[in-house]
Amino acid sequence: MTDKVVIITGGSRGIGRATALAAAARGYRVVVGYASNKKAADEVVAQIAASNGKAIAVKCDVAEEGDILDLFKAADKFGTLGALVNNGGIVGTSGVRVDEMSAERIRRVMAVNVTGSILCAREAVKRMSTKHGGQGGVIVNLSSVAARLGAPNTYVDYAASKGAIDSFTVGLGHEVAAEGIRVAGIRPGLIDTEIHAAGGEPDRAHRLAHMVPMKRVGTADEIANAIVWLMSDEASYVTSTILDVSGGR
Repeated sequence: MTDKVVIITGGSRGIGRATALAAAARGYRVVVGYASNKKAADEVVAQIAASNGKAIAVKCDVAEEGDILDLFKAADKFGTLGALVNNGGIVGTSGVRVDEMSAERIRRVMAVNVTGSILCAREAVKRMSTKHGGQGGVIVNLSSVAARLGAPNTYVDYAASKGAIDSFTVGLGHEVAAEGIRVAGIRPGLIDTEIHAAGGEPDRAHRLAHMVPMKRVGTADEIANAIVWLMSDEASYVTSTILDVSGGR
């Protein structure tokens, strides 16, 4: 058990929500970052409180640096930061080729998925690094199997953003390895979450399930369990590494 704080971006639904509940069950104080759905975020906080856990919800569009700074300030008042889960991410409309993509779509995907994650990590390192007087900690970045597969004819821009996250995970991990911070990535495969609906294809995961060696989609809880393991002392020698949680896909 711990009394450390974990910040989870995109914590109001899907993998973020499952991770918030799993982290709270292990004694973390949870800061639920959410972009727009306050009701969903408040429900996560209430569910954690009902199990005697501690959580707060903070509005944060990770494409906005000011929002990120406010998120971390709120976390500072809540306790000592021990972990960051960079889960906030978006996809554009599914089924769009690169030669049909707008600059605005690409900018937004990169701003949220890449720049937002890097800026959140920057703020976490400032607080957790022993070089800055911190006590160490863990950063878990959410990548995607799309980083390896490229997501042709679906969302190449999203896949490229997750490829950037893979590189960032390895590089940052090496940078802060001697400062008490571990950095790891998770590459989910086809997971049954709302992100597919956001891309306009709510049944996508189930439609493609036959392509997974295990012949089924994954659950948000299965990803959350891997994330909280990486956050735990059981993973104390794991850094600059990316774990596929994809049923073999």
